[in-house]
Amino acid sequence: MGQLASRRNGASAGIFPDAHTSSSMEEPPSVAELPGKMEMQKSSLYRTLDRVPQLEHYSNSLPRRQAKARPTLAALRKTFKEMEEEKPPITDGENEDSNEKKPEPVKLGWVLGVQIRCMLNIWGVIMFLRLTWITSQAGIVLTWVMVFLSVTVTITTVLAISAIATNGKTVSGGPYFMVARSLGPEVGGPIGLIFAIANALSSALNAVGFAEVVSQLLTSYGTKIVDPVNDVRIVGVITITLLLLISLAGMEWESKTQMLFFIALMISFIGYTVGTIIPQTVVKQSQGIFGYKSEIFVANLVPDFRGGNNFFSMFAIFFPATNGILTGVNISGDLKDPNRGIPRGTLLAVFWTTLTYLALPITVGACVVRDASGNITDKIPANSTGPCVSLACDLGWNFTNCIEEQTCANGLANDLQVLGEVSVAFHLITLGVFAASLSSALSYLVSAPKIFQCLCRDDIYPYIRWFEKGYGKSDEPLRAYILTYIICVAFICIAQLDIIAALISNFFLCSYALINFTCFHAKITNSPGWRPTFKYYNNLICIYGALSSLILMFLLTWWAALVTIVVVILLLLYSSYKKPNVNWGSTLQAQTYNMALSYSVSLSRVQDHVKNYRPQCLVLTGSPQQRPALVDFVGCFTKNTSLMICGDIIMEERKPQPSDTTEWLLKWMNQRKVRSFYTPFKANSLRIGTRTLLQAAGLGKLKPNTLVIGFKSNWKECPAESLDDYVNTINDTFDTNYSLCILRMMDGLDMFDLDCEVNQAFEFDDAEDNPPPPDMVTAEGTTDKSESDPIKTVFQNDQGKKNIDIYWIADDGGLTLLLPYLLTRRKHWRKCKVRVFIVGDEQNMEEQQKAMTDLLEKFRLEFEEVIVMTDTEKNPQTKNLNRFVDSVTSFRVFDEQKESASVQELGQSAPWEITDNQFDALKLKSERKVRLNEIIRRHSQNAAILFVTLPVPQRDCPSSLYMAWLDALTCGIHCPVVLIRGNQQNVLTYYCE
Repeated sequence: MGQLASRRNGASAGIFPDAHTSSSMEEPPSVAELPGKMEMQKSSLYRTLDRVPQLEHYSNSLPRRQAKARPTLAALRKTFKEMEEEKPPITDGENEDSNEKKPEPVKLGWVLGVQIRCMLNIWGVIMFLRLTWITSQAGIVLTWVMVFLSVTVTITTVLAISAIATNGKTVSGGPYFMVARSLGPEVGGPIGLIFAIANALSSALNAVGFAEVVSQLLTSYGTKIVDPVNDVRIVGVITITLLLLISLAGMEWESKTQMLFFIALMISFIGYTVGTIIPQTVVKQSQGIFGYKSEIFVANLVPDFRGGNNFFSMFAIFFPATNGILTGVNISGDLKDPNRGIPRGTLLAVFWTTLTYLALPITVGACVVRDASGNITDKIPANSTGPCVSLACDLGWNFTNCIEEQTCANGLANDLQVLGEVSVAFHLITLGVFAASLSSALSYLVSAPKIFQCLCRDDIYPYIRWFEKGYGKSDEPLRAYILTYIICVAFICIAQLDIIAALISNFFLCSYALINFTCFHAKITNSPGWRPTFKYYNNLICIYGALSSLILMFLLTWWAALVTIVVVILLLLYSSYKKPNVNWGSTLQAQTYNMALSYSVSLSRVQDHVKNYRPQCLVLTGSPQQRPALVDFVGCFTKNTSLMICGDIIMEERKPQPSDTTEWLLKWMNQRKVRSFYTPFKANSLRIGTRTLLQAAGLGKLKPNTLVIGFKSNWKECPAESLDDYVNTINDTFDTNYSLCILRMMDGLDMFDLDCEVNQAFEFDDAEDNPPPPDMVTAEGTTDKSESDPIKTVFQNDQGKKNIDIYWIADDGGLTLLLPYLLTRRKHWRKCKVRVFIVGDEQNMEEQQKAMTDLLEKFRLEFEEVIVMTDTEKNPQTKNLNRFVDSVTSFRVFDEQKESASVQELGQSAPWEITDNQFDALKLKSERKVRLNEIIRRHSQNAAILFVTLPVPQRDCPSSLYMAWLDALTCGIHCPVVLIRGNQQNVLTYYCE
């Protein structure tokens, strides 16, 4: 390595010139680079501005965040001259104090932060007060089956959460953060809210469990505070208040308290273990405790269900004991290394607690009989010959009377405090119960606010953002703590939590199911971003965990399962409807891509059919917010129906757009509820850019077939080349077999006078959460209202019962009819009446009207009436014809103005100029356009929108004359006019095949 380093240094110093000795060859280092200058020279083989790969370069790799340590591509591509002109920044040391490190928050290791915390929550009051009773009912074998069944459910969840936790850096928020970042806010939001509430209620339940034990102790000593129910409320509220104060003191104090609880539990376990080994006193034997006996063990292997209980009823009581597996995950933000600590600590916690839950039924089942009287007089005297039918008979005790009369007060089946009686000292088990209940209550009290804080910061649900604020070096959610405390106090005061307990178990099971589904979904999407370092999971394990959790929800409490699912669905529907504006790179996004790719490829193998035709539009909007009416018009009939691409031809003279403008424009269109792609393209002219987009836009079958543009209202004043470029764009559209729509609005279409007409008559709404892109901000830091506020166009208003008039002048394949039909399917246009105008003569007017009516009925298109125009061949009014002639006067080349150049040469050099021969040859066509405009203004002045068949330009038609025709067709009409022309191929059919 030393030799290699020497060679590199030699190469850098000898073969290649020093980068800093020749300013013409390399850029000088900045002041920030100087401390690591030598290291950079040794590491970089290309430029001193380059940086070797480092972890810090990827710490800001989230969207809209720029890594500061790595140079930009623009900086690397600067010319030598630009580098010479730049001067390195000068620092005067004023901000040295600002770089002082903030105090580090307290972080927990995996033993104290995960393993011990999970073990404390799994070792709960069920183990101390219910496990012995479950063993007496189900027997040792079935109790082991319950343990293994519970462990298979929990271990699959642990494996899944370990994989999710190791797929990137994990911060505060626990399971909610992991699920939300994997499946997106729509799914993560409901689970986060339910999981936070479940943790809060679990804290209240454990506080009540502690209070009930205290109340029983007070009763055993013959004392009370008020009465048993109110004693539970008083002690529970005092307990949760003290735990809140410990939580507010910080994670350091909370972790120390948890360690004390762990020591107390270890002491209680030691006391119980010693109690099973030492010789039993007469009093303990009267209670059915005889020490390890093989005959007791064999008798307790088999079940003895009593009181209508069965396996599932016992399992429903036992399973909530396993809810503590996510306790360490809940405080992921307070762990030193959550990626390693969560899998290691949680799996070890499950391992040791599983051994405990397997050992307790064996030990207690081998030492204690099911029934005992607790009366020392039941000891069988020597040489006694009385009847004795119990197992204890062989051990010198006769409990026959209490068994037959069902009055036994002791034994596994009757005494819920058997562990305390077996222990060396009864109060050691009481200490364990206190430690288990208080540690669980404290853990859940800490977990709920942290989960809720993360949920509030994501801003998925309204009116909860206030609780996100954190305080202190550890960013403690004090406001969320207070909210959790209020919830706990409310349920503690009820003091009847059986129903809530069932809901909590279902909440946790629902979370387990979704965690397993998250891992499974991430695996099958094959997203490149799914790279967990934890590999001990697979799809079958995840599916088993998800299905078993859902099944257990209904087996435990079916009505609570239904309530839980309904709540989750309602929250899911809300978050899906709101569509939070976040992007976490979720697996749902990856699946959407996979599905879109798969369907697009499969769609390419499907042959086109006229029944499935839909107008897929390439819309030349430029920057979409500059032409909102054009965007809204196309969005009316393409939304959720067909493809829409907003094409932006960026000319050389236009200012380059910032990199985040595309994202802002997409957000702008989403706010207008327009579903469209945005494709900017740099070109020297409109024609070149449009021609390229016509050929390259789209993918497979998802390619545009219709071009939509705005009307060029400044065609008389603009440069002649620009006019010719516009008309040639129309020619290219037809040459590529595209359909064409031209939208004209006499009140204006655009916000800027670029190539189309200016709109000054839009209505403005309040601009909420709609900041302009950087290039929209003026030098003074203000924005023009017309550029930053959302604009309401006529296409967003309800049209009532106005008319949609269709002037179907020539048969173009039916697109002229199809687009108005699609428009009437939108709620703003649903009540409009459709009228169809056709060209005819007076002699055959009725036959022509009937034929068109029959055709429309066969097409199954709803229409109000068919009107035959019989006066289209009349001469137009003189004033209208004169207006047309005046519009093209500046483009005409009269005979006396022509020199020796031929008409053909003139057409090639100035295709916009009109010779006398051309004007006279096309005079009749011009008059027909003017006359049609008169008819339209007479019949459709009050219509909501007009669709008029677009005349196809002939190749030798001057571009100015064609624009004059389009202007003559649409002038004087104040409603939107759509000049439309299909590609002469059928888009409608009345056949079934």
